[in-house]
Amino acid sequence: MTAQLIDGKVVSEKVRNGVAAAVSRLPGKPCLAVVLVGDDAASAIYVKSKGEKTEAAGMRSITRRYPASASQAEIEAELKALSADPEVDGILLQLPLPKGLDEASALACIDPMKDVDGLTELSAGRLVLGKPGLRPCTPTGCVIMAKYALGDDLAGRHVVVIGRSILVGKPVSLLFLAENCTVTMAHSKTKNLEALCRTADILVPAVGRPEMVRGSWIKPGAVVIDVGINRLPAPEKGLDDKGNVKTRVVGDAHFAECAEVASWITPVPGGVGLMTVACLLRNTVLAACARRGWTVPAELDT
Repeated sequence: MTAQLIDGKVVSEKVRNGVAAAVSRLPGKPCLAVVLVGDDAASAIYVKSKGEKTEAAGMRSITRRYPASASQAEIEAELKALSADPEVDGILLQLPLPKGLDEASALACIDPMKDVDGLTELSAGRLVLGKPGLRPCTPTGCVIMAKYALGDDLAGRHVVVIGRSILVGKPVSLLFLAENCTVTMAHSKTKNLEALCRTADILVPAVGRPEMVRGSWIKPGAVVIDVGINRLPAPEKGLDDKGNVKTRVVGDAHFAECAEVASWITPVPGGVGLMTVACLLRNTVLAACARRGWTVPAELDT
């Protein structure tokens, strides 16, 4: 491997340390509230981790749990109550919701000033218009990792984003554009995708297709920020407790091949995924400062 690793553990720890230092200078403790609906095991583990890291950063954590049988009205009432609670600075609705619940309708109940996941329509509109607001966590993490590799000035870099989802593709394109990059958004209908990717100084695959991006797609010296998290069968690992073939986690880029050509690359796992919670904590502090009129500590300029 010739590429250097953009280690998510290292970069996310840097962000979390900055958050903790910022919190220590504030006149009060920001509070993050998470709403979890249903009994999805992965979501429960994720929410627990968020709570632990929130408290580790010196903030307050609240978790509201509802069964999968909870009604739309119950969930929306909770989100409205948290939005009205002056002690709560950030609200996160853990997605996906159980079948039968309307995610868009529920998200619309969150006060945009407390929308630390940056998913409300007003947050998205502010991003498009270049106005101040809370930005989506995973896309923000991608930009931070690119700066870790290339320095704070990304102006003029050609960024190719593969994927146009509202969760990653579109917002990360806008965030890189705000850094004065030249951005190309590719998708399933893009022609000559491989050739287009070879023009990228920064390549951001975010399509959910395991190891789609091969080494031949990479411009020598480019930076690869791999957002994909996919599972492939791993017969060499044997069987799990249920007799199924175990799996391994891979990104949207073929790591071994791309690492031979790129200058920097994020691993999967251990890359972009670790940045999401770190940026969530950062957003919670930014939300608290905006709501309460506190000065934003310099430590958040990560």
